[in-house]
Amino acid sequence: MGRYALRRLLQTIPTLLGVTLLTFLLFGVLGDSPAVLALGRHATPEAIADYERAHGLDRPLAVQYARYLGDLLRGDLGFSTEYREPVAKVLAGGVWTSLSLTVPILLVGTAAALLLGLLAAARAGRLPDRALLGATTALMSVNYVIWVAAGQYFLAYRLRLFPLWGFENWTYLLLPVLVGVVSGLGSDVRFYRTVILEETRRPHVRTAVAKGLSPARVLVFHVLRNALVPVVTNVSLAVPFLFTGSILLESFYGIPGLGGIGLSAVNASDYATVRAVVVIGALLYQLSNLAADLLNAWLDPQARLA
Repeated sequence: MGRYALRRLLQTIPTLLGVTLLTFLLFGVLGDSPAVLALGRHATPEAIADYERAHGLDRPLAVQYARYLGDLLRGDLGFSTEYREPVAKVLAGGVWTSLSLTVPILLVGTAAALLLGLLAAARAGRLPDRALLGATTALMSVNYVIWVAAGQYFLAYRLRLFPLWGFENWTYLLLPVLVGVVSGLGSDVRFYRTVILEETRRPHVRTAVAKGLSPARVLVFHVLRNALVPVVTNVSLAVPFLFTGSILLESFYGIPGLGGIGLSAVNASDYATVRAVVVIGALLYQLSNLAADLLNAWLDPQARLA
């Protein structure tokens, strides 16, 4: 297991280097000059030359890239031209707000989808299963934007069950979390139902049923445990988005998280902030894949041997 973990960890290094190289070229070489973005398009050539000299932008690209990597390793993400402060400080101001929104959506949504998937699989072909399949199809047929706008209009504005807009306390997160959970239930329930049904057809499950074990015990200890590998993989794909937040939810409900910060940075051509969000997202994606692979190898030794 230790050798497998080390091998998987080493495999992430070339990918991360490739991501940093691409972001460096896209935001530092192919795009507008950082000096022009910082000083404005009406800056004099002398001011631009002084800025590039002071920040090392007149050096060879290899030297600039090496310096960029060194800054990343020290936690220096650059300086935001929109907020006029270090990017790390800008992102730190929105990370906990985004996490307070996205973590409940992930936890509640995964638990609800897995529970409903178990229920549908246990009653496959019967009325509860057909009702859940119909409901999940209806959920998947509605666009995500419709869920966001309808929840805000009917539940917040018309019925006044939730705060309409802003972020003053935890109650302002209830409606966005509810919308995020409901909008994702359709596809997740169907995916977990399929995974669990495939597991119920395996020989060891039929053997457990033949021994007279209760259906609940068979589902929990023989089906669900072995079905956790695709469940872990599916959850790991959502982990990187926890820190970047949900742009639509944060925009519609006035939540000052990383999604809104990233969107504002794009509109303002704040390349340092956008580049930092891209790099952090890529790093989180690699780490979540690594964690999922290690957890899957622990759950299923055959994956490790393969």
